[in-house]
Amino acid sequence: MERVVKSGLGWRIGWNPEAGEFTGLVGSDDWAIELTQAELEDFCQLLSQLSTSMEAIAHELMDQEKITCEAETNLLWMEVAGYPHAYTLRLILHSGRRSEAYWSESVVPDLWQAVQSLQVFLR
Repeated sequence: MERVVKSGLGWRIGWNPEAGEFTGLVGSDDWAIELTQAELEDFCQLLSQLSTSMEAIAHELMDQEKITCEAETNLLWMEVAGYPHAYTLRLILHSGRRSEAYWSESVVPDLWQAVQSLQVFLR
């Protein structure tokens, strides 16, 4: 299987099943964090959960009302904050690298779309 790297303005995500310990990658134009297979899978799963939560909550909020949702596994913590249609994304790794990442609301929709297409390869 070949590696998969998807990127756009302000975001990138990748998977290389032959890379050894760190098969995943998330980042922006200026930085990147390598992830283990389990961390990448959790990242994709939690982003899916958080995006679904934002969609589900949308009809309960007033037009200018912002919300924050967070989700966590043993490996990482993630948070989305903003409006259901435009929100930021934060990631904190719990592992030895203890990294923190952030994506602005302008790039999250494209990153989310790339995660959905990447999940096909992870299954």
